[in-house]
Amino acid sequence: MSLLEYMKGVWAARHFWWHLSMADLRARWRRSFFGVFWSILQPLGLTLLLSVVFSNIFGSSLGAYAPYILSGMIIWEYVMSTVIGGALAFVQADAYIKQTRHPLAIYTLRNVLTGLFVLGLASTALVVWVLVVFPHNLSWSWLAALTIFPILAMIAWPWATLMAYVGTRFRDLPHALGLIMQAMWFVSPIYFETSVFRKGNLHVLLDYNPIYHLLEIVRAPLLRGEWPTLSNYGWCIGTGALIAVLAVAVGRRAEKKVIFYL
Repeated sequence: MSLLEYMKGVWAARHFWWHLSMADLRARWRRSFFGVFWSILQPLGLTLLLSVVFSNIFGSSLGAYAPYILSGMIIWEYVMSTVIGGALAFVQADAYIKQTRHPLAIYTLRNVLTGLFVLGLASTALVVWVLVVFPHNLSWSWLAALTIFPILAMIAWPWATLMAYVGTRFRDLPHALGLIMQAMWFVSPIYFETSVFRKGNLHVLLDYNPIYHLLEIVRAPLLRGEWPTLSNYGWCIGTGALIAVLAVAVGRRAEKKVIFYL
């Protein structure tokens, strides 16, 4: 089956994977008092805690450092939850896979869409905070921050799908991914300011780190009132394209074998 035919199959099943994604959202906040507001309250609470600690360590202003941490947190949480969740996507959807013949990538697309909705809610807290602390940064460049959503989806979907193929065969993958993602956290400017890496002569961990360029698409316009650079977009699009090629290559060999490992 060609890639075009495969994507047509994904589109034909749009009502099904959209229903699955909405069901995940309803289950996420079922019988919760605050409901969807937990997507805002949880990152805000953790941001305040971390900001108090790190702002004193690095001698930064609490009000200015908090949105830096919040921007890194909500994007990193999306990436981590989507990738690790992707490793379990086929296993958790085994009942559907055994009864239907939809393209398997719809089960990771379900996680990607659910995560984007949660990210959108969490982003409202970031926008409000920046408007209060950095009102002078409000400009047309803020439109660039909206591109983070399609770019994240472009990277997360094939990455999660690739992990799903491997995770179905090797059930230890989600545990290993936890360690790998933790290592990526330490070498990326998620909570630590970029100046820490520059001063430590660790500029390689920024210039050649796709996570840094991904974060810059949000931080440049919101925190500095600047447009992201072409290099930022180039790294993100290139990373997404590379992962997509790997996912397609693995999928061609593994798609029909998944059912035997469930």
